[in-house]
Amino acid sequence: MLTHEELKAKLLSDPEVKAEYDRIEREEMPMLDAILSARKEAGLTQAQVAERMGTKATAVARLEAALVSGKHSPSIATLRKYANALGKQLDVRFL
Repeated sequence: MLTHEELKAKLLSDPEVKAEYDRIEREEMPMLDAILSARKEAGLTQAQVAERMGTKATAVARLEAALVSGKHSPSIATLRKYANALGKQLDVRFL
């Protein structure tokens, strides 16, 4: 059985896998880091964010988990509600 690091190294030896891994690291992880850091900075739990958004804690947990997995892209409206719940503004840019 391979360790996590051995499996990762094996998978990343495939150029297509490596390219996608690098894209996610470059494009998606900074957004996720910003979202989770903003909640931590606000000192709020998922339940508190949910209450401010007018939804359930499970919805916030799914939103954050979806961002980690990359399996779901939340709408701009949802991200705006999340940002507002944290006392932030959503700023989407093309660089």
